[in-house]
Amino acid sequence: MIKKVYEPLAVLLIILSTLSPSQAQQPNQKPGELSLWYNQPASEWNEALPVGNGRLGAMVFGNVASERLQLNEESVWVGKPADFVNPKAKASLPEVRALLFAGKYAEAVKLAQDNMMGDKQVWSTYQTLGDLYLHFDSLHQQAKDYRRALDLETAVATVQYRAGGVNFKREIFSSAPDQVLVVRLTADKAGAISFDASLDRPGGKAQFTSVGNELTMGEHVGNGVGVIMNARLRVLNQGGSVQVDGSKLKVSGADAVTLLLSAATNYGGGEPAKISGTHMDAAVYKAYDSLKDSHLADYQQYFKRVALELGNTDASYFPTDTCLKALQMGNTDPDLVELYYQYGRYLLISSSRPGSLPANLQGIWADGLTPPWSADYHININIQMNYWPAEVTNLSEMHMPFLQFLDKMRPDARKTARDMYGVKGTVAHFTTDPWFFTETYGEPRWAMWPMGMAWSAQHLWEHYLFTEDRQYLKELGYPVMKEAAEFAVNWLVEHPETKQLVSGPSISPENTFKTKDGEVATMVMGPTMDHMIIRDLLSNTIEASKLLKQDAGFRRQMEKVLTRLAPTQVGSDGRIMEWTEEFEENEPGHRHISHLFALHPGRQITKQQNPELLAAARKTIDHRLAHGGGHTGWSRAWIINFFARLQDAEAAYENLQELLRKSTLPNLFDTHPPFQIDGNFGATAGITEMLLQSHAGEVELLPALPAAWPVGSVEGLVARGGFEVDIEWEEGKLKQVNILSRLGNPLQLRYKDKVINLNTQKGQTYMLNGALE
Repeated sequence: MIKKVYEPLAVLLIILSTLSPSQAQQPNQKPGELSLWYNQPASEWNEALPVGNGRLGAMVFGNVASERLQLNEESVWVGKPADFVNPKAKASLPEVRALLFAGKYAEAVKLAQDNMMGDKQVWSTYQTLGDLYLHFDSLHQQAKDYRRALDLETAVATVQYRAGGVNFKREIFSSAPDQVLVVRLTADKAGAISFDASLDRPGGKAQFTSVGNELTMGEHVGNGVGVIMNARLRVLNQGGSVQVDGSKLKVSGADAVTLLLSAATNYGGGEPAKISGTHMDAAVYKAYDSLKDSHLADYQQYFKRVALELGNTDASYFPTDTCLKALQMGNTDPDLVELYYQYGRYLLISSSRPGSLPANLQGIWADGLTPPWSADYHININIQMNYWPAEVTNLSEMHMPFLQFLDKMRPDARKTARDMYGVKGTVAHFTTDPWFFTETYGEPRWAMWPMGMAWSAQHLWEHYLFTEDRQYLKELGYPVMKEAAEFAVNWLVEHPETKQLVSGPSISPENTFKTKDGEVATMVMGPTMDHMIIRDLLSNTIEASKLLKQDAGFRRQMEKVLTRLAPTQVGSDGRIMEWTEEFEENEPGHRHISHLFALHPGRQITKQQNPELLAAARKTIDHRLAHGGGHTGWSRAWIINFFARLQDAEAAYENLQELLRKSTLPNLFDTHPPFQIDGNFGATAGITEMLLQSHAGEVELLPALPAAWPVGSVEGLVARGGFEVDIEWEEGKLKQVNILSRLGNPLQLRYKDKVINLNTQKGQTYMLNGALE
């Protein structure tokens, strides 16, 4: 790996000069370069550090005298299966379409509101599992030499300090192999560890028991309308004693202590107390070192696949919040970008594992009983963005929870397509929950959008393009894609004037426009994004059908529909039109830039195919940004990907800097505001797109390398076709590339204007250091 030192660190040193000596890290104490670390405990949730095993997570505050670990288990949800299709919807559909074709937008919206929006009476939301508290004696309030950290290379959070002449240390991780949260407390003096441990949950409804060295907590959440949950805490002490003190476990005079926490619900069937007990009983027989070794071996097999070096500023000598403040004041910090990039990969590994639910709006980390937007599964960009980095950053396995989730949505999605619209296939709207509802509710400006399943189905095909797993495609990918395509084919109708096929009634997600008479409207027949998604879906499904040699008749039907589908249009001002007519935007700086789906994550707009649309896309983004666009974290992350695809390196980099400056919390969580994890994942994907692209039929190296990263390297990125790519560059130019051909496919490789073609062999690595100059 290559490093280059950038000096001086003027802004960082200005901030450092304001710190006390105890807050500044000495050079011989430099922590791991891939660590988030701080010189003080978290004062609020957005400063706490996340650990997770895909299912069981915690936010570590690191308080000295009274530690709090806020706990989550992925299936702690209020709600239940529910059907709420508006019974008038199917009969009202032709009238709503007729009103929209006639330009009677207000009347169409009112009719859709009354007759098409469902009445969702069963409230559903993700919730906290509860809290683990550790209360220490007053000696710990005298702590000094404090440090709190999260090491991304080990997925272990630590808290270290000195009090009363004793060095104390806590280590916290969530083990996927053993399915327990592990907290290890040690000191360099025998018998120095004494504390009280307790569990709690907001709402006052949880039931607690304590026997021996174990506490249990259980509740039927949502006043009985939700899952039954169970958590248990076991204390394993070396030396000293453990006693039950009411609802607490009191540890006295121990040399070292390991706390194990297991949790389960009845979401997937089974008895929660039995499941959590089984996990606990297995874990207690393993020594701490064994638990940690298993955790490291499991986690690092994924995390260590990718390494990124963008140049060394020595910024990791300074606390993460200091580095973030320095960047916000104008400092350039490649180290912080590296950390943020790998943090996105860490969060995906920690919130989405095979066999788990997909990552929600907050991954798996959410406090309280009513998190923002219910921390649900928004499928009008948010969950899709969560999984943009999965394939390209070599975490293909972490993609599977989302893909399997789509398969489980199909029964309800068929019912909604039939009962709401009277057509065959599968449909979903803007959001869903763990019971897979696909009906829509709320207001048409965000809810009258039947493209949730169609957009999500893109991920099924993307997974195949990276892996070429035919069995997966046959058993999971293609069946889900086909049913989504069946809906699209049957949903489209002929425009009475253009005779083209259009989608509707629908919207450009959450955006509005002004009609010719000055009214603000939202629904149309033929929003551009719908057509881009449908074109993507049908094209992918056609290719899958050919590969599997299935459904030739339906394939011909899809091919015919594509010839009649309304095309992407460029308006008189040179921008891509968001609707089928050139309406004036009501919010020209709107956070959604939905009509650029074909640029990213789609692949219909490329320099290879249609450079004229690239120019129109650029004008579209510039217009949005000039009017305040990109003001939310996830929106800014999307813009990074847009500019990477446009191969404007400096604009991509500047928007990455803006994301860090304006939409990043002290613990590096993305903020909408409030916290939404999609921006973390979207930015990691965007940085990858700056370094490697493969969506346009060729593998392109360093397509958007900014001047701020003149020297660096990346190892382990993955391109479509099954190529694992290592890239090294100096002075802003490619120095060397190594490419492992996983599948033995032909390779078309591009660097700037130079293209070479290779016939590769499976398992062979190809080193190129001069052929692309």
